[in-house]
Amino acid sequence: MSTFYPEKLSVEYVDGVSYTEPLIPRRYTLTHSDITGQLFLNIGMKYAWEKINSMRDEVLGEWKSHGSFLCFYVYLHVDQGQFTPSVSAKRNEIFRRELPLALTAIRYGDRFLFNTYPHLDQAPIIINFLSVYPQLARQENWGTFQSFTT
Repeated sequence: MSTFYPEKLSVEYVDGVSYTEPLIPRRYTLTHSDITGQLFLNIGMKYAWEKINSMRDEVLGEWKSHGSFLCFYVYLHVDQGQFTPSVSAKRNEIFRRELPLALTAIRYGDRFLFNTYPHLDQAPIIINFLSVYPQLARQENWGTFQSFTT
């Protein structure tokens, strides 16, 4: 896993989303620059589709309620059939390696929300690996944000 450097994270709140409201809908679009290592976190009521490039290596996340408790869902675009199985497997490997950094960046970037609602640190994180290849298309529980805090 890469090291998280808070000074390399830029956060933007849009669509009427503030540091602490609303909780639902609240969607996260995390992108990055391979050249500078800079991370860009957009927090809004919708995903920031305009920030996503053709590589589709963004991390999308959102809060969802399940009865009386909340879960954080993450969507990773491994492929839509445009890659060979070996290229998709490599993308899957990279997503898995970098996901702890991404979750740390989301948690840090929206820390005011977590400070206001401390129970969010115990919410399950459900990761959705989106792929046309059945061996890569998976949904996994990755613990809680508490396990990714630095």
